[in-house]
Amino acid sequence: MKRNLKRNIVIAAVLVFVGAAVYLNWSYNSRWGAADPAMVEAEDAAAEAANGVYTAASAETGADSVAVTAYFDEARLTRQTSRDEALALLEQACAGEDTSQEVIDESMRQINAMASWNLQESLLENQLLAKNFTDCVVFVSDEGVTVAVPAPVEGLTDAQVAQITETVVDNTDYTAQALNIIEVTE
Repeated sequence: MKRNLKRNIVIAAVLVFVGAAVYLNWSYNSRWGAADPAMVEAEDAAAEAANGVYTAASAETGADSVAVTAYFDEARLTRQTSRDEALALLEQACAGEDTSQEVIDESMRQINAMASWNLQESLLENQLLAKNFTDCVVFVSDEGVTVAVPAPVEGLTDAQVAQITETVVDNTDYTAQALNIIEVTE
């Protein structure tokens, strides 16, 4: 009975938050009204110009650069998809009628860990981009951190490896031994 009461309270709280989010979204969107046609045309023109610059840059750098970019986009998508599937399974495990408190506690711990990993991954990716890496994907798990970065054919320099290592060690609880760097050749 006590477990059902807790579960019902949690469900009610989630519903209240979702309702509040829907209301705030509706309120925000109705306040701004319809789009200004002149602004839409200006944004479309800017997007076309940016697309032209991207296409020209891609033609100059060749297909290898596009393939490397596709690798990073695919890696991010795969990471998010697998996390979403794991989250759905954990939520499903918590929702069962006969679920023990231990299973619920472990599922919540794993959900919190995944949220923490997502934040760490974003932080590390942003910091590595700020340190002049053209792109990167970071994977954080219980076992350690994996960083995939584009590298020239001759590989990363010692200074670049040191930058990656320093960034990971300074911003996480992991040591350099728990770091795996994957060089994606251009």
